[in-house]
Amino acid sequence: MKKVLILAYDFPPYVSVGGLRPYNWYKYLKGFGVEPIVVTRQWGNVHGNKLDYISAGESEKCIIEETEFGTIIRTPYKPNLANRMMLKHGERKYRFFRKSISAFYEGAQFIYPTGPKVGLYNGARDYLKHTKVDVILATGDPFVLFSFASKLSKEFGIPWIADYRDPWSHNQEHRKNFIQKHWNSYFEKKTVSTATHIRTVSKFVHSKIDQLIPNKPYSITPNGYDTAVIDKIKNIPQNNEVFSISFVGTIYNWHPIESFLRAANAFVTENPQAKIVFKFYGTNLTEELNRLVNELFPNLKNHVLITPKIQNNELLEKLASDNVMLLFNYYSYMGTKIFDYLGIRRKMIMCYENDPEANILKQRFYSIDESGNNSKQLQADLINETNSGIIVKDAAHLKEVLEELYAEFEEKGFIACESVGVEKYSRKIQVEKLAELIKSI
Repeated sequence: MKKVLILAYDFPPYVSVGGLRPYNWYKYLKGFGVEPIVVTRQWGNVHGNKLDYISAGESEKCIIEETEFGTIIRTPYKPNLANRMMLKHGERKYRFFRKSISAFYEGAQFIYPTGPKVGLYNGARDYLKHTKVDVILATGDPFVLFSFASKLSKEFGIPWIADYRDPWSHNQEHRKNFIQKHWNSYFEKKTVSTATHIRTVSKFVHSKIDQLIPNKPYSITPNGYDTAVIDKIKNIPQNNEVFSISFVGTIYNWHPIESFLRAANAFVTENPQAKIVFKFYGTNLTEELNRLVNELFPNLKNHVLITPKIQNNELLEKLASDNVMLLFNYYSYMGTKIFDYLGIRRKMIMCYENDPEANILKQRFYSIDESGNNSKQLQADLINETNSGIIVKDAAHLKEVLEELYAEFEEKGFIACESVGVEKYSRKIQVEKLAELIKSI
């Protein structure tokens, strides 16, 4: 049986959509003849928010777990000074000083293994000193894992695979800074050119990689849903007492959240007897959402529910009992939550296709370089392909959609979802393809 060493920074128990991709590799690879050894960091969900990302690990030594699926090496994590200051004094104090320290480590870690993420490199290197593996697989971001994989590949003579969940140097947030833009481009080209193979989630992301590293063997494997989890919850019925529209995860600054809440507020104002709730699971903008509701949309106070981050299995159980899933347009990027929505077979509404207010937000804040000939409506394409939801054109259309969906809920006690062809987005099927790739190297 071939062995693959997986470098994955995000990994359960940390609650992150980025951690689900490598977790499913770990969970299913052995069933296809490849033994996974995952090297991650020690995570503790102490805070239930973004502070967990910078909180110290529980031990100064590696914690090794052997399971039926493979091996997990949880490496020590020590917050740098900037992280410790934020944990102690909060986000608002010493911002410039903290940013300066973080910027130093962000750059220096590509020259020499250093900084708070170096535990993964050290843990992987110690393991490879006494155990042979056939392939190294690094998933990014953080993209310093690609640098670690390249160094380990050179030292131990092991081929490595670069797995992109997002663009690296073509992320517009990075490209706004001239120095950071060229720094990232230089190290992306230098590092990934040493990889044997490139995997990524879409043609769009690959088109950006190909501009820097052309003619490198590659494969496209989209994100997906975990079949085993979906099978456990597929018989959970929709709630039939209160109509629920649910959103999961991060709200980005190009998302028209205020526009959505305005339409929701108008609906409950015009329908004061309506039994409706808008749920936000594990969002990053708890304070901002509460402020918007309290100051601008007070009629929503009894209709908005905000919950902290929870583990994916528990989250999907809750979503299965909800009626409609909310997406905000990612344009040229697919995101990950859409696949869980597909798996649980609940109707989606995507906001928006072409809304003036949303278009302004996109122009100001959208962080992905959209140049090229790829589709700029990937989520809409998938929803249309699978017949799994409604593409909401603009805020006026959203008002109509809310009225139509609520009328359906009152009549039937549920919202029908007639999706088709979603099985091919099972992560298990995708892991089988990954196993075939590993075996071929």
